[in-house]
Amino acid sequence: MEREILKMNVADGIATVTISRPQALNALNVDFFREWDGLLDEVGRRDDILVLILTGEGKAFVAGADIAEMSGKTREEGTAFSLAGQKALRRLELLEKPVIAAINGFALGGGLELAMACDIRIASSKARFGQPEVNLGIIPGYAGTQRLPRLVGLGDALFLLMTGDMIGAEDALRMGLVQKVVEPENLIAAAEETAKTIAAKGPRAVRLAKSVARRGLLMDFESGCALEAEEFGTLFENEAVEGMRAFLEKRKPDWSRT
Repeated sequence: MEREILKMNVADGIATVTISRPQALNALNVDFFREWDGLLDEVGRRDDILVLILTGEGKAFVAGADIAEMSGKTREEGTAFSLAGQKALRRLELLEKPVIAAINGFALGGGLELAMACDIRIASSKARFGQPEVNLGIIPGYAGTQRLPRLVGLGDALFLLMTGDMIGAEDALRMGLVQKVVEPENLIAAAEETAKTIAAKGPRAVRLAKSVARRGLLMDFESGCALEAEEFGTLFENEAVEGMRAFLEKRKPDWSRT
């Protein structure tokens, strides 16, 4: 399927996907979600993709869901709309490969919810963040009420959720909503540098680090530790052999041997 909104470029193990609907500030609409599943299928399937970067074209990362598409829905349609968005973003969260959001501008409503489903967020100093849904008489529907408190704590989450205020990149960094802030002209380079750092590590170990951390967050501490121990052991059947041998031989590991 040819994609018109999600434009992907792959180089050196890194897939950079640009959300390209700048005339609507990249608002999430039916066409976006129609292309989304196919994109994630392809990224998951391709062995030449180790890390995914998501960014937006123009002034916005994503400025929210398409309000015109939401307007006039019934209660049942509203619930279905929310569930479909939650499922789409959950797929990104569960993707085995690491995902970096390179937030170039507005990340509002569904856009911030999309960014929060990524594993790492790097922001332009001009980026703006918010969950302004209460201005429309609604709440976030793509799991923003659940991910935001987990990322920044309840106090800052409720401040954003109940005021609908927008915050800048430095406040987002202070809250822990993003991991790094760079000047706009350096955004993609910074995201690529982080992606290359991750891509050079043991791919199975990276996938398991993501999986165990995310799954463990939903468990009690003892169950999470048990999961970690189990998965830790599996690596001694493959990557750990090459990784530790390379360390002892004072050379870079060759992950293709595993």
